[in-house]
Amino acid sequence: MKFSISWLKDHLDTTASPAAIAETLTRVGLEVESIENPAEKLKDFVVARVIEAKQHPNADRLRVCMVDTGSGDPVQVVCGAPNARTGMISVFSPPGTYIPGKKITLGKGVIRGVESNGMLCSAAELEISDDHDGILDLPADAPVGERYANWAGLDDAVIDVAVTPNRADALGIAGIARDLAATGIGDLKRRDTKWIKGSFPCPVRVTLDFDAHEKYLCPAFALRLVRGVKNGPSPEWLQKRLKAIGLRPISALVDITNFMTFDRNRPLHVFDAKKVHGNLVVRRARKGEELLALDGKTYRFEDSMVVIADDKGVESIGGVMGGEGSGCDENTTDVLIESALWDPLNIARTGRALGVNSDARYRFERGVDPGFCLPGIEVATQLMLDLCGGEASETTLAGEIPDTDHIIDFPWSEVKRLTGLDLPRPEMKLILEQLGFHVSGAGDRVKVMPPTWRADAEGKADLVEEITRIAGLDRVESRPLPREESTVVKPVLTLLQKRTRLAKRLLATRGLVEAVTWSFISEGEAKLFRPDGANTAALLKLANPIASDLSDMRPSLLPGLLKAAQRNADRGFGDVALFEVGQVFANDAPEGQTIVASGVRRGLSSTRGAGRHWDGGAQPVDLFDAKADVMALLETLGVATGGLQVAQGGPSYFHPGRSATLRFGPKNIVGAFGELHPRTLAELDVKGPIVAFELTLDALPPPKAKPTKAKPKIALSEFQPVQRDFAFVVDRAAAAADLIRTAQAADRTLIDDVAIFDVYEGPGVEAGKKSIALSIILQPREKTLTDAEIDAIGAKIVAEMGKRFGATLRG
Repeated sequence: MKFSISWLKDHLDTTASPAAIAETLTRVGLEVESIENPAEKLKDFVVARVIEAKQHPNADRLRVCMVDTGSGDPVQVVCGAPNARTGMISVFSPPGTYIPGKKITLGKGVIRGVESNGMLCSAAELEISDDHDGILDLPADAPVGERYANWAGLDDAVIDVAVTPNRADALGIAGIARDLAATGIGDLKRRDTKWIKGSFPCPVRVTLDFDAHEKYLCPAFALRLVRGVKNGPSPEWLQKRLKAIGLRPISALVDITNFMTFDRNRPLHVFDAKKVHGNLVVRRARKGEELLALDGKTYRFEDSMVVIADDKGVESIGGVMGGEGSGCDENTTDVLIESALWDPLNIARTGRALGVNSDARYRFERGVDPGFCLPGIEVATQLMLDLCGGEASETTLAGEIPDTDHIIDFPWSEVKRLTGLDLPRPEMKLILEQLGFHVSGAGDRVKVMPPTWRADAEGKADLVEEITRIAGLDRVESRPLPREESTVVKPVLTLLQKRTRLAKRLLATRGLVEAVTWSFISEGEAKLFRPDGANTAALLKLANPIASDLSDMRPSLLPGLLKAAQRNADRGFGDVALFEVGQVFANDAPEGQTIVASGVRRGLSSTRGAGRHWDGGAQPVDLFDAKADVMALLETLGVATGGLQVAQGGPSYFHPGRSATLRFGPKNIVGAFGELHPRTLAELDVKGPIVAFELTLDALPPPKAKPTKAKPKIALSEFQPVQRDFAFVVDRAAAAADLIRTAQAADRTLIDDVAIFDVYEGPGVEAGKKSIALSIILQPREKTLTDAEIDAIGAKIVAEMGKRFGATLRG
């Protein structure tokens, strides 16, 4: 939002410097991004008189001028301007001056054998207009020797502020002046609206063609006809205002609407009344309708958009941009002024869908003051009558101005409670009243009614914010948090926060590179990775997506990681390992948002070594690489894996025979790992092999609150361990993990470790069976085992296997 100091002073009586105004704006929450003063770059240019201009002896189109710069002896300048003449007043720049229009620094020179010690400048060379046909020809009373910028009134700084979305009122210079006045830097100039009594009824009727539940799309639409206007260039003061903020003056009628947009945050639109056919209807667009807009582009509408139409068709995109067909030009004599209210969300969707960025859209999608809808058309009408003449009709209003009044029960103590700022009540009341809030009551609690232009002020905390930002955050006393020497400081981070940081650190040390992907994915990807058993309706869709392929919140981190891995592969980095720790979304409830650690490995990026090697030793990734990552992660997070179950098969996007699910009990599923399903990779247009893992950090069991009272096991034994191997023939469907647990349960005191070292199917083993060989280590604690004791434990293991799985020893 740009404004010049002179424009600001239309609303604020102040003597403060631009720097002081900028500092104050930043202090109250309107951060200043830049200050530009045209006088700064023109500080070396002075008003000068051409004492003599005579023909150059060696060039037909050049003149040799003797110039009085007001600083002493005349200066000789070679000038090529056709209008250079004796006695004229122009603008002189001495050697060493930077010429903004030419982007050069001027030096002394010799032109066709004649010395030149400076330059007489055109308007284009000073960047004050596009006129470059001749040097500036100033009035005869222009003071020779004075700085040109000061004499021309160009010493007018332009301030650019960043306005946050909640401060729509600060998109008008009057709103910025109100904030500044509340700080005491100046006095606000109050301006009462002059209501114009129309001399005839408005001949054009307006109809709001909406169902009862859609009236919010355009609550009110005011229209007035001004006939007999004379459209032409706007006056110099208005053009100067618009040029200062980077707008190009067009004509008086259009310039008035632009002026109202920035001056009072009241976007308006003007129709050439003779180009409007019949009455106006505000309605939803019909799919396929088109409009050639004022920016010269043709837009095709969807039925979700709102337009203004006449008997012929669409004439304007409601609240966004008008149409070229009904636009005003130099021949306009009768004009319709529109002042309407529009639904901010619908305006934002329409502008985004059409790709239109206009000043009107920018303001309407943030919300304009509903209370200024009718006064705005009165102010614009008065400007039009003053600048263009004519006769105004009565104002017709379709719909009604919404009632936004609401009362906030506000205790003054809330300011100190939330900010620690102890202010006198009279000061707090004065701040609110200067900002336009109505305060009634006395004592500890008052009733506060926000003004119509402050739709963001909804509760007590908003009033505290207003008081604090105007009073000054620098007045809030800094106090260190109390710290007791005798007590142990409680941890700052929660268990989940600590596990999130540990997970990132561990995965990085295992050679995976952290990626940060979009939280939004396409609907197809969301369906592909939704939890098993969840229907399509359970997907968390965005009400207002920024793009059609970013329409859903991600139920898994894997879509983003897989596409990132493929993008790396497309650029020649195929052996890549990526991880991400972030939120996934099952629904819009708080418990539906969880923190997940996920990782993918592609190509040769296995835990055994990444990349190609001359000896061919590197192997493609497999599910055991993903398992190693997730098991290392569990160990680092301090999760006891004694009760962890590794069940065959993962979610549907994993390969059913090359994946597994991690769980603590049948209901607490904490993650999965394995190879991605070929169908999943094909849907994402990703090439494998790729393995992945997912671990839900929220679902992991917390550590025990108190240490166990059980006696620790002796780590080392004085006695020699004994190893025995068993090869059991079991059904092909038997799970190896179940065999290990059964063997361990045979004697938990002596059996120290059970491991699988061979799996065999083939000749010697009947069909439908397989041989699983177990290596069992017995570790005596009290004495050396005898052969009989060892055989007894072996027999017990064989008996348990036979009882549980019908296993027999392989001969």
